[in-house]
Amino acid sequence: MTENNYAARGLTKRIIPCLDIKDGRTVKGTNFVDLRDAGDPVELGALYAQQGADELVFLDITATVEKRKTLSELVNKISHHINIPFTVGGGIASVEDVSVLLQNGADKISVNTAAYKRPGLIRELERSFGSQCVVLAIDTKKEEDGEWYVYLNGGRTKTETRCVDWARHAVELGAGEILLTSMNHDGTKQGFALDITRTLATQLPVPVIASGGGGTMQHFVDVFEEGKADAGLAASIFHFKEMGIGELKQYLKGKAVNVRIEE
Repeated sequence: MTENNYAARGLTKRIIPCLDIKDGRTVKGTNFVDLRDAGDPVELGALYAQQGADELVFLDITATVEKRKTLSELVNKISHHINIPFTVGGGIASVEDVSVLLQNGADKISVNTAAYKRPGLIRELERSFGSQCVVLAIDTKKEEDGEWYVYLNGGRTKTETRCVDWARHAVELGAGEILLTSMNHDGTKQGFALDITRTLATQLPVPVIASGGGGTMQHFVDVFEEGKADAGLAASIFHFKEMGIGELKQYLKGKAVNVRIEE
């Protein structure tokens, strides 16, 4: 483990709700399929900010497949209702795309498929906006050979690239944060993918956001303590009121996890 390793620092752990957007509505599925409606993204974003979320992530999940740009008007609307850092992803393929989103209220952007297909995009974004603005989203799946592979196009396209190799390369190019989603765990509420999360968090000098599988408060304790994640991201448990962000943070605090709680 390197000294500059992010996971080794005793920093505040973040709780991040995720708004997966399709046709202007928040949706949620299981293992990236069987989507169901989860509500109005503007209302949900405002609610989560009020409840004490540390950040908000907005992913336009069909922008890449439908070959269109992210919904900048909707991003603008949400940004006016929240006062926390706001990460936006989906369909981003150029410096111009990012400029539009930042002008509309995004604080950070998330790239996935476009960055994999043209890794130079990460360097361009880092030079234009700084690495703190560039989040690399990786959708990954553990295959029968025990390796975690990178998937593209919203989990539709398998590559032969190992998740660890791509994450390492992307950080070298200038990605300032990794948003790691386990497709095996997505929407299952059976717990996060602790092994691959821990591998990235202990080998990379940038924060790792764990996504996919959060179902109980203990799962968040596990991903912070065992998985060494810097942040835990979840969707359905918050959207469908199975767990409140405030109560989750109180639970984490009681388990000696360092979280930000507003007085």
